[in-house]
Amino acid sequence: MKLYADLPSRRLLQASGDLLLVAWLLAWVWLGHALHDATLELAGPGRQVESASTGMAERLRDAGSAVGGLPVVGDQASQPLRDAGSAADRLAQAGRDQVHAVGTLATWLGWSVALVPIVVATAAYLPSRVRFVRRATAGRALVDSAADLDLFALRALAHQPLHRLARISDDPARAWREGHDEVVRRLAELELRDAGLGPEAVRTTPARLGGIADDRFEEELG
Repeated sequence: MKLYADLPSRRLLQASGDLLLVAWLLAWVWLGHALHDATLELAGPGRQVESASTGMAERLRDAGSAVGGLPVVGDQASQPLRDAGSAADRLAQAGRDQVHAVGTLATWLGWSVALVPIVVATAAYLPSRVRFVRRATAGRALVDSAADLDLFALRALAHQPLHRLARISDDPARAWREGHDEVVRRLAELELRDAGLGPEAVRTTPARLGGIADDRFEEELG
């Protein structure tokens, strides 16, 4: 797998883009985590209410049990204390509900703040990088024979802008059909550069075999 271009300037841009993307992701992950922790601070009063109410309910129930042991009036005297204990339990549950609600809010806020910019950045950047990796990897695997060099020259004739082709030859298509090695090499170099491969990919390829161009051209025209 080829991740970066052979040309230093393009390779530097790609590496810089990858590092910026990683830094962007880490920054938003940190910010989302910080917002999550800050939002959780809002649950502090709820925890205090839960703790205080739970302790009050226990003390009221203990007092009700103690008063209930009194003769004659014990049951009547303990009932208000038991009712107050139940009310304290409900207050403690309200505190727990508040803590849970704040925790849920903190989680959603943290994920929302982090995920939106992360998804936008990766959706904008990764597709072009994936396309480059696939194209460069396939190109590197193909440049291993004269026929492959000829194929890249043919692709250049089909894909490259006309002003680039004109700088190579006044009639690049005819030169390709007639098997001019230098023209074929320079055409292939154009296409390989776009695929992220440097000139050395062309220079290390075996010399062009005679007759391949005409056959390939006729096959392409069908």
